[in-house]
Amino acid sequence: MENQNTISIGQKAPDFETDTYENGEFKKFKLSNNNGKWTVLFFYPLDFTFICPTEINAFAKHESRFNELGAQVIGASTDSVHSHKAWFQRDLPEVKFPIIADTTHKVSRIFGVLKEDEGIAYRGTFILDPEGVLRYSVISDLDVGRSVEETVRALEALKNGGLCPVEWKPGEETL
Repeated sequence: MENQNTISIGQKAPDFETDTYENGEFKKFKLSNNNGKWTVLFFYPLDFTFICPTEINAFAKHESRFNELGAQVIGASTDSVHSHKAWFQRDLPEVKFPIIADTTHKVSRIFGVLKEDEGIAYRGTFILDPEGVLRYSVISDLDVGRSVEETVRALEALKNGGLCPVEWKPGEETL
């Protein structure tokens, strides 16, 4: 059954505060602190897995591009900050953006990615505009990695403000 509190495209995301692991430290993250800039939030199933580090590394590789576009990248899973610390320090030291520890599943439920029977998140990618309104949402099953380059392209298209046709790239005509 769909959670009645799940946000949809065009709706403002509810503010939330949660624990994060970021660049060697435990921190608090509050979504409203991102007001005024774009937010790229991605969920992955679990730390210490096979597909997840390929995606996380791809977001880290593209982080400077997201920053140039005025966007904050934030990762999330249902693992604890302690699990994040152990994994990121050992295997992903190049990742500098915050990683949400959604142990309560609150954030996963807000974005409709919680796989209730396992208590883990599906792969979800969300783009929120500077007012916190959900403008882009893609959710896939556990076994299918996402394209971070497509996330960059989608952000560029959203920021363009025009009608962007299939495979549109910056500099191309809009409709």
